[in-house]
Amino acid sequence: MRLFMREDLAAAWSGSDDPFEQARRQDGELYRAREGRRTLRFEAGGRSYFLKYHAGIGWQEIIKNLLQVKMPVFGAEEEYRAIEAVQQAGLATMTVAGFGVRGINPASRESFLVTDDLTGTISLEDLGERWHQQGADVTVKRALIERVGRIVGAMHRAGINHRDLYLGHFLMCEEALARGDMAAPLYLIDLHRSQVRSRVPRRWLVKDLGGLYFSVARMNFTRRDLYRFICAYTGLPLAQALAWRPALWQAARLEAERIYRRYYEVEPGFPLAWAEHPGKDI
Repeated sequence: MRLFMREDLAAAWSGSDDPFEQARRQDGELYRAREGRRTLRFEAGGRSYFLKYHAGIGWQEIIKNLLQVKMPVFGAEEEYRAIEAVQQAGLATMTVAGFGVRGINPASRESFLVTDDLTGTISLEDLGERWHQQGADVTVKRALIERVGRIVGAMHRAGINHRDLYLGHFLMCEEALARGDMAAPLYLIDLHRSQVRSRVPRRWLVKDLGGLYFSVARMNFTRRDLYRFICAYTGLPLAQALAWRPALWQAARLEAERIYRRYYEVEPGFPLAWAEHPGKDI
């Protein structure tokens, strides 16, 4: 068994002798409940937290994922490791208030992860929706493109791939955005599917980059915007950046277009643009 409880969370849960049981029955604003997993927001001791509790997904779910050539999410330990790796790469992410895992059987292993609630933030996806309706501040937009490019590049160079890399998983403080502080932290969240290795395989680079490119369709990106991202991602001037791994950029574009076609059920153009009538869920 592994267990970490920060002082404030330990005090908030002091009425329970078993933090795993407390995590299992914790009340709050429920965001997800599926496959033996609960995600919720709760308040305790005057603070706000996010909790992810895993009761074990069972052998049936594990086998189903493996047959679909997907790596199952066994518990909170994967996200805990990913948070540590992202922080070691010098990037902003969630702050852990509590973590626990017990059991040996991967199908029934129990675990939980509690992180501080990133209050007062807005996701870049929601910001894109705002810009779609009201227009974007060009200076802020360019600065954020470069910030995201540098973050994703640093993440990949550190051997981390997200596996769910969309604009909705980048959060920024609303106050910092309002005053145009582009040096404020840009938090990378939802790391429960992330993988950490010495080097990210090409297929997962493509998945991350393609998913991210798809998610910017509603932000009316231009070719210049895409080139700005590529330069920030690689840390190279444009000509060198495009020549660095041209097959990677082409594969990421095709991946984004595949997702776009599946979601909007229309043929994409280039650069990807917002479509009026979304189709099936991804």
